[in-house]
Order: sequence, then structure tokens, then C-alpha cells
Amino acid sequence: MTGSTLDTEDTKDTEDTEDFAPHPHIGGRTAALRALAAWRAAAPGAPRVVVLTGSSGSGRSRLLTGFLMLCEPEYRKQLPLDEMDPSTVPPELPAPAVPAADGLTAAQVLWLLADHFELDATSTAEVYAELAALTEPVTVVVPDVDRAGPVRAAGEPARLVREVLTPLAATETVRLLAEVPRPLAAELASGLAAVLPPGTVRLIDLDEPEWADPEGLVLHAQAALSPEFGAPELPFTVDPAPRLALGAAIGRRAGTSPLVVQLAVQCVLMAPEGFDPADESLLPTFVGEALDLHARRLGADPQTLRLMLAPLALAEADGIPAHLWPRLASAVAGQDMSQAFAGGMLLAGPFVQTEDAEDTEDGQEDEQEDEQEDGQEDSGRTLLRLLHPAIGDEIRAGLPNVRAAQTQIAMALLEAVPEQDWGRADPYVRDHIAGHTLEAGLLPQLLTDPGLFVHADPVPLRAAIEAVPTEELGAPARTYLRTAPLLTRTQASTTLRAALLETAFVEDGLPEYADAVHRRLGVELPWQTLWSLPVPGVSAVAVGSLPQPQGQATPVAVLVVPADTPGARPVGETGEQDQAGRSAVLVHALVRPDDLSDTDPDPTRIVRPSEDERAAAPLGLSRGADYLRVWDRESREVVAALISDVPITAADLSPDGILLLATERGAKALRIRPAAPAIAS
Repeated sequence: MTGSTLDTEDTKDTEDTEDFAPHPHIGGRTAALRALAAWRAAAPGAPRVVVLTGSSGSGRSRLLTGFLMLCEPEYRKQLPLDEMDPSTVPPELPAPAVPAADGLTAAQVLWLLADHFELDATSTAEVYAELAALTEPVTVVVPDVDRAGPVRAAGEPARLVREVLTPLAATETVRLLAEVPRPLAAELASGLAAVLPPGTVRLIDLDEPEWADPEGLVLHAQAALSPEFGAPELPFTVDPAPRLALGAAIGRRAGTSPLVVQLAVQCVLMAPEGFDPADESLLPTFVGEALDLHARRLGADPQTLRLMLAPLALAEADGIPAHLWPRLASAVAGQDMSQAFAGGMLLAGPFVQTEDAEDTEDGQEDEQEDEQEDGQEDSGRTLLRLLHPAIGDEIRAGLPNVRAAQTQIAMALLEAVPEQDWGRADPYVRDHIAGHTLEAGLLPQLLTDPGLFVHADPVPLRAAIEAVPTEELGAPARTYLRTAPLLTRTQASTTLRAALLETAFVEDGLPEYADAVHRRLGVELPWQTLWSLPVPGVSAVAVGSLPQPQGQATPVAVLVVPADTPGARPVGETGEQDQAGRSAVLVHALVRPDDLSDTDPDPTRIVRPSEDERAAAPLGLSRGADYLRVWDRESREVVAALISDVPITAADLSPDGILLLATERGAKALRIRPAAPAIAS
């Protein structure tokens, strides 16, 4: 990075590093550790901002993890600090703020920082202003920028760099260290160099000779080949001479990539038959060569291995459920790949890792597991993903058409939904099909099923929809997008998601979607939205009844509105009047619009429920600024909790359980479902 005032001599060995113990987690990277330690200590001439980068697989995450161990007081106690090179050990200071970006949006990362520093901010601009106003500098480390965002194709890493890291780096009270993929690192560093004083920013590229660690790669390879560290006992692992020679060759061939070292060792140890440790042509120099050499050594077509791994390279989140992998590979290949999978993990094993899936909210995953098709009992329990994102980069680069591959995956995922019931879909399918269809260019076509809106995790679904131009979205998707911040902020359960979306569909004039939520999804909602009236400025509401010449009185809603509201009657003897004396009232049928035969009813004839009637009603009402609760008077159980994304201005509850409320958008009525009667025991 041009503009650094640090002399290059300060990163060279000033003492014989052989006299010191290496960092136990990193095992090298002395030059980089010295530079990071100087940054942490705010040493004279050290930069205020460090951008750590390198090619995917260069070991930047591992380096940053090891450095953070030195910065965290509890971890420091577990490290042999007295035996390590003092220039690589930062001073003992309070731990820095570390808002890990993995899976988060740019906004979420920023608000993690705001929470960490207990800032009294309500907007992003206020966060930066409050940071700038601090009397003491603060230290921030942002790892995993390349893994930001809940949806891979939504471009969240670039947004994080431009909307968060750039203004953070420009804030003089912030000492920033960020691990950034190379293309974005160059953009960040060059942009900051144009506006910040020389010496403020330093770019550490681990692939550059100044920061590379060839000796560390050799030691890494030699240790990984040793039975002492878990390698199987083979002629070239048990005997020190060939083991050391092979490790040196692997490290030499790998260039600057610890990942290539790791893959070379794993491929050899997983399938040692036919491997000649003296033949360096069998050792890879880059990730793609590791794939191809391993396949050829096993007598397989390298393209077969790449097609097997393609679904994992295109996967979202933590990986693909094991039972879906062969199906999706066949979809991408356009042919049956079951034979390739019949041999087990020998071919793909060195490039894949597994983990057990965590249960999702509401027990959806448990319910789904009980309903799996025959032969899929373990669905959703085991997830498969690539060992490293660089393998995914290599696989995607080799696909003739990523969009076409994602289209095939999306179609296969849709076919895997039992009877198109999203409530029974595999958690991966329901939560991440939006990410696949986004990259396939098909997401708008998917956003017509209320079942998906209700059952899918709103975090990745919202992120995927937000990546689509608004003009390409249909009305249901726009309603979802309007409601999604409420769903994510409250971490709403499936039932609450369904209820909030049901009323949002009614508000937006999509009653057929609200009806589908009730009739098709099998979710028992706490209410049914009867109607919504987009009247702004409602200041008060009241339920009542309008006597009829014959038959029962008609339940009505009285809305106090501004005097210029079309169809409103000026306030007469109703007593409903605001302080300015400019209110009027609208009278609307409480249950069904066609219940009110009189198009201009007289508000003075409306009868309100008596206090005795309200006290005898089975349900009670309480509310706050943006929420209300309806509760059963006998059991005190909350039977409905409504949360609003805009302030609630007024609410009333009829004795028979119809909730009337007003927000900044207008008024609506909901029939509350009463609490189920207790079962006698």
C-alpha cells in the first residue's frame, strides 16, 4: 500500500526467529504478526488502518484468528508468550471489538459495533458521529468480510466495504483492522489513500513476497504428514527422511497457499494407493490442479469430480443436506450421477466437510424430519459444504453457465417440496431456495406463494428479495418486503409470521393471499383480518352498534379523522373532537362492509358498549406504542399479540372479540380467536 510511513525494514527479522517458539496456531507469519502487533500497540509510524488481504486460501483468516488470540486476555493466558518473538506479541490491552461479518448484512455489522460501544444512536449517521466524538480511540477488527450476507449472490461483501468499512476507516477515533478479499481490498485501500493522510492505511497482501511464509508452508506440510499429528502410518509418513522431503516438495509446489498444502496432504493421505512421493508432478500448485490430480489418480474424470462438487459450490449458508447432494449434482450435470456417488467419499472426500444441522425455530426441522419421504430419515441432520470457499470459486469458474446451473438446482429443490407444501419442506429448501433462484434470475417468479413467505426464514428471504429491482417484483413480494423488517426484528415464529403477513395482505388489497394463508397453510392464526381502510390521520377509534328499525343492531367502527377526509361527517354531538376542533368521523361496518345498508349513517345514533358489557367480555386489551396484546380475562393468557412497523394511534375491542385499531396507515379490524377451553383432567 503506497502511503505507509512504516519502513519496510520494520517487518524484516530483527532477531533470529529460530530462538523463539512459533505461534502455536499459526506456526509462522512472523513479518505479518509484527506489523499487526505494531498496529495494535499504536507504535510510532504504525498505520491506523490495516487492510489484510490475499488470494482465497492464502491463510488470511487463520492469521487473523491467531492474532486475535494474542489480543484477547483469556486466550493470551493459554499461549507461551515468554517463548515467542516479543515483536510479534501486542501489548496487553482490552480486547478489541470484533463484529464478525459471517452471514450478516452491512447494517447488522454496524449495529453490532454500536451495541458494543453502547452508543446512543438511532441512525447509521449517528453511529459514525458518536464514534468520531469519542475522547479515546477504539479498536475494531472485522474478520470474514468475504462471508458477509445471508445470501451469497446478493453482493453483501461489497456493501459492507463501501457502507461500513470505508466510513469507519475515515473516522479518526477508530483503529481498524479488516480482513477483505483482494478485489475489494484494492478498492478500499485506494479509495482511502485518496482521502486520508499518507501513512494512515497499510495493505498487507499475504501473497506478496514481503508477507509470504514459504518456510511456514513447508513446516505445515511436514507436520500434517506426521503420524504424531494424526496422519496414518504409511511408508512416507513413518520414515522421517521421505516425510520431510515430501513436505518440502508440497510446500514448495504450493507457492503461497496454505490451502493447496492442506489439499495436497489430504488427497495423499485419503487415497495413498499408487502415490509416488518422489514424483513432484503429482503435487498441486493451485486449487484446480489439486482437484484434477486427485481425480486422475483415482482413475476418475476430473469433470465428474467437479460436477459432484458443483452443488456445494453453489450452496447457501452452512451447506446442503446430505440426502439432496446426489439429486442436485444430477440436476447440474443433466444426467444421473448416482454411480459417481456409489463409491462413497473417496473421490470428493478431501474437498468436503460435514456438520450436524442445528434445530430451527418452532421445531419446524423436527416436524419436517417426521414427514420425510422414505429413505430420507436423516434429512436435514447432516450438512455438507466445501472445505474452503476457494474450492467453490474454482468450481464456479469452470461451469459453462452458472445461471443455468442454478436454474437446474432451483428446479430440483422445488421438486423436493412434498406436494408443494412449504411447511413440510426440508429446512434448506424452504430457507435457501430464494438464494438459488436469485442467482438464476428466477426469484420474482417464485414470489407468488404465501406458503413460502410464511415458512421460509425471513432473514435470507428478505436479503434475496432486496437484491431484486423493485420494479421486477409483484405485489405479494412488495407486501412481504414491507413486512420483512418486522419479521426479522421480532424473530417472529411461523404462526406470528403468518398472522402479520395475513393482515399485511389485506392492507395492501390482496385478500386472496390473506385467504390462502387461512385456508391452505394449515397454520392456526390468532386472528382474521376483516378489513383495512387506508385513511391517514386516524386519531381515535371506537366500537359500537347502530340500531336498526327491524332486527339486530349493526356492529360499527367509528373513526375520528381529519375534517377534510372524504366521506367523513363533521363532529356533532358525538364528543369526538381533537384539540384543534377540526375532526370528523367515519362510520364503517365492523364485520363486513355490506352490513351497513345506510351509506351515510348518523353517528349520534351509535350506541357504545357499557362498562358492564366490557367488564363481562371474555377478552381484555392492553397496548404500547407499536404493539398490543389481547388476553383472556379468566386465564390471563395472551391470545393475540400484534406488532406494528408504524406507531399504533388508537385501539378498541368489542365485547365479542373484534379488535379495531388505527396506525399511521389507516384503520383495520381483526376478529380475535378466543383461547381454547381448558381440558378437564
